[in-house]
Amino acid sequence: MQINLTGKTVLLGVTGSISAYKACDLARLFIKAGAEVHVVMSPSAARFVSALTFEALTRNPVLTGESESWSSALNHIELGKKCDAFVIAPATANSLNKLSKGIADNILLQAALAFEGPMLVAPAANTQMLKNHYTSGSLKMLGVNDYTIIQPQEKLLACGDIGNGALADPENIFFETARVLLKDPFWTDRRVVVTGGGTREKIDDVRYLSNYSSGKMAKAIALSLYLRGADVCYLTTADKEGLPSSLYTIDVESAQEMLEYTQDAIRVAKKGVMSKASMNSSDPRMLIQKIPFLFMVAAVSDFRPKFPQNGKLKKSALGENWSLELVQTPDILASLNKDGIRTVAFKAEMDAQNGLEHAKALLSQKEVDAVCYNLLKNSSSFGTEENEITFVTENGIQPLGRSDKLTLAGTILNVSKSLADD
Repeated sequence: MQINLTGKTVLLGVTGSISAYKACDLARLFIKAGAEVHVVMSPSAARFVSALTFEALTRNPVLTGESESWSSALNHIELGKKCDAFVIAPATANSLNKLSKGIADNILLQAALAFEGPMLVAPAANTQMLKNHYTSGSLKMLGVNDYTIIQPQEKLLACGDIGNGALADPENIFFETARVLLKDPFWTDRRVVVTGGGTREKIDDVRYLSNYSSGKMAKAIALSLYLRGADVCYLTTADKEGLPSSLYTIDVESAQEMLEYTQDAIRVAKKGVMSKASMNSSDPRMLIQKIPFLFMVAAVSDFRPKFPQNGKLKKSALGENWSLELVQTPDILASLNKDGIRTVAFKAEMDAQNGLEHAKALLSQKEVDAVCYNLLKNSSSFGTEENEITFVTENGIQPLGRSDKLTLAGTILNVSKSLADD
């Protein structure tokens, strides 16, 4: 799924860490997403990667102490004015401590002190250097001052120690920066539950009943919500490849598990929801939580084996014909308590004549606020990179067109805003 950052401009700060070379991969990710990238390097960073490397990648001049010019915009004051976010990756312990104290004794720190927009730092240092009370205190201070801290990894460090301090994966730094750039006030900090994938009903320890659902649409919804700043709980039977590591996910298998975990997630999402009247309260203790949402995208199996077996059933023991006794799985949408939450159901049909009417019927039958209706041709329609959705509510029918699933997910989120009255 390709995130679109067209029209966004990123200022990438590189400090003197052995992981400075990974900033090249990060710059590539931003450029691939359509963003314009400018780079500022500390004097120490040039010991690891040359400015020419970043100029070749970004097609923009790199700001260094030597290249700074006051006859153009290539200086620590003007460069930041054209950028939407400033991410320092890697950020050494030395730079972190200076940033927290407002010290600006090199070109990168001067640019950071002059920058008015959102700041992100991705620490990279020896474990003990990061654990030192000065550095840990600096990170806390930066957090208090609205810096986004992108946590380092625990692994074998360049110094030979094993511990926390390795630079976060460039992909995760990219995700966190994209989240800052794409933040939507409506979705920011709103609790949202997303279910996805086809449930699996155990026959024995090696066989199960399932369906063709790939989970790609649910994954796109979860990612799109995350990028808009939502507090997402993603329940899925599918893989999580290509999602931010900080997106909270729960692996599920069966319809019963999906029901139980969804019920729990909704209970958590509803905690702290207060009346609309409290929004004008001057009491700081009166915390207002936005109305939570549920996007029920999972394709839940309708039946399960009545007697799932342990171990593997032997073909020789089953004979030439094998009859499985099946029972219905729980109807998750009908079972959920949807009071105080906005629910968007997904309905896939192959009946071109009656499919839309079946989708409309879900509004009252399952007491949902909207239905995303998808007309499929056959089993080959599953797992594709594109989709076509019609958004159905009591107020009418809105075709959302056909597009790649991440773009379509964004469109679904935009029209879903009308369901909330907070």
